[in-house]
Amino acid sequence: MMLNGPNDSCNAFLNIHAGAGGTESCDWASMLLRMYSMWAERNNFSMETIDLLPGEEAGIKRVTTMIKGSYAFGYLKSEIGVHRLVRISPFDSNSRRHTSFVAIDVIPEIDADIDIEINEKDLKTDTYRSSGAGGQHVNKTSSAVRITHIPTGIIVQCQNDRSQHKNRATAMKMLKSKLYQIKEKEREKEFSNAYDEKGEIAWGHQIRSYVLQPYTMIKDLRTGEETGKAQAFLDGEIDGFLTSYLKWKIGK
Repeated sequence: MMLNGPNDSCNAFLNIHAGAGGTESCDWASMLLRMYSMWAERNNFSMETIDLLPGEEAGIKRVTTMIKGSYAFGYLKSEIGVHRLVRISPFDSNSRRHTSFVAIDVIPEIDADIDIEINEKDLKTDTYRSSGAGGQHVNKTSSAVRITHIPTGIIVQCQNDRSQHKNRATAMKMLKSKLYQIKEKEREKEFSNAYDEKGEIAWGHQIRSYVLQPYTMIKDLRTGEETGKAQAFLDGEIDGFLTSYLKWKIGK
């Protein structure tokens, strides 16, 4: 009953976007990437980076990864929304508390043959050099691909392969998956700005609060699930919260 959605059994594209707050938010984004990486490893899922933009001083501004495993999307769909961190900043010489925001988006990797029509005239394609630390070929050629779907404003990017053709194919798969997910949400009349990357990554949109100082508490603002074992949670022990969300969703 918890994992009976039409796409729950699919692999998942996980997108992490740092919000307002500069270096603080970029560092928080890298902490969440580590958390999901450790969770994937605990569950014997594979995780591959598709696109990454590092922060100017530390952390990451955004990253897209593919998580492959049975029911990866079904479990991770609970993470869609804004995650708020409160802690004493390691970047503040005065040791003040800071609040940082990061947005998480998760979409299923749908079947490539699914019926989603995309008009090439609606696409704007840009190529650029990879910003990662890949091999010489990756850095010296414009193999990275960014596709903008003009009618919806959706932007997808891929730079993990040396081949521009392969990167475009992966980006198109992500775009197709996003458009399909939007179509499904509209059909269920539940479409929200969770899939609108232009939405504000700040107060009023958070789904979970992570407080590390002056006390430790992680709380899901939808289900009420909470834990004081913040370090274990950030080390990937998040299954209890994922299951709690799925049970809560059934009861809605």
